[in-house]
Amino acid sequence: MPDDSGNTFSMVTCNAPVNIAVIKYWGKRDEECILPINSSLSVTLHQDQLKTTTTVACSRSFQEDRIWLNGKEEDINQPRLQSCLREIRRLARKRRSDGEGGVDLAGLSHKVHICSVNNFPTAAGLASSAAGYACLVYTLARVMGVEGELSAVARQGSGSACRSMYGGFVQWIMGQREDGKDSVAQQVEPETHWPELRILVLVVSAERKPVGSTSGMQTSVETSSLLKHRSDSVVPARMKEMIDAVHRKDFAAFAELTMKDSNQFHAICLDTYPPIFYLNDVSRHIINLVHHYNQHYREARVAYTFDAGPNAVIYTLQQHVDEFLQVVKHFFPPETNGGQFVKGLPVASTTLTEELRQAIGMEPMVKGISYIISTKAGPGPCIVEEPSQHLLGSDGLPKESA
Repeated sequence: MPDDSGNTFSMVTCNAPVNIAVIKYWGKRDEECILPINSSLSVTLHQDQLKTTTTVACSRSFQEDRIWLNGKEEDINQPRLQSCLREIRRLARKRRSDGEGGVDLAGLSHKVHICSVNNFPTAAGLASSAAGYACLVYTLARVMGVEGELSAVARQGSGSACRSMYGGFVQWIMGQREDGKDSVAQQVEPETHWPELRILVLVVSAERKPVGSTSGMQTSVETSSLLKHRSDSVVPARMKEMIDAVHRKDFAAFAELTMKDSNQFHAICLDTYPPIFYLNDVSRHIINLVHHYNQHYREARVAYTFDAGPNAVIYTLQQHVDEFLQVVKHFFPPETNGGQFVKGLPVASTTLTEELRQAIGMEPMVKGISYIISTKAGPGPCIVEEPSQHLLGSDGLPKESA
């Protein structure tokens, strides 16, 4: 659309999801290209509960590229941001030189303004960088007329962002090539494949984590002998078993693999020198709670996984959600400040049996969990069609609400 001075001015807004790995990515064989030492597998969470929204505007009148994240202007020259911008512009120029339609020739030389917001805490171990870079790449591609495989571009911003380019169950294939062209994400099953699967995010802390993922995994690669054993001897077989469990919707196998892989990841953090502690006392209480609950029923009804932070992500099936959430509320009583303790998909209230309470047999931990997000598997990135949802105004600057 032209602005008042007759300049071409284009603007696109998109949403992208968070993904939570059940087979973890930890460690790079190439820091610059962001190539992993092992393949990984994740579940894409539904954007109704967790998403990044990004608006990209492109105009001849812009003097320089600029970016605003969650209301604050950030440095556009951050190397990973520049990698994504450079690569999308390169792909757009290539499309133009190949004579493909749909590329705005004038727009390729114009600067961009980017505005991005999360509807969840940034950098608190809730995969905000994955959603953020997936959204950035997807939106830039739409503005510049780039189509096709984009997960390798998102990977250059944040490794796990490549998995947020798809919905449902997604594997990131580590690849073998030095240039990383075969290190891409691939959908294993769509979000509609396993409708009974439900996800609960137990937000223990919304604070920024003390050791970021990038520096943490670099130290692990340099110092942990367990990490090499994991990537060489454990993950290849585990990936096959996990993909098989997803295909068959075998929750017992899925749950055991998910918990074992989370535990091994945090064992590697402990094996790193100096050690890295992402879990805290509340995290460990949640782990015990899950095992006591499953032991009571003599089957795996719920599974936990923890990324680089203390928040627990619980996988379970629809029929167990109500009771397990009641268990969590009992052993982690929420503060009575009137805030909403369970957000997202509705959960029915239920009564716990005395037998179950005694079987778990733990002391309640008040204020251990801030709140819970109730969600499910969801789709990949999408365009927001409604112009009123743009985060940038017609002047190319963030709207007040953004």
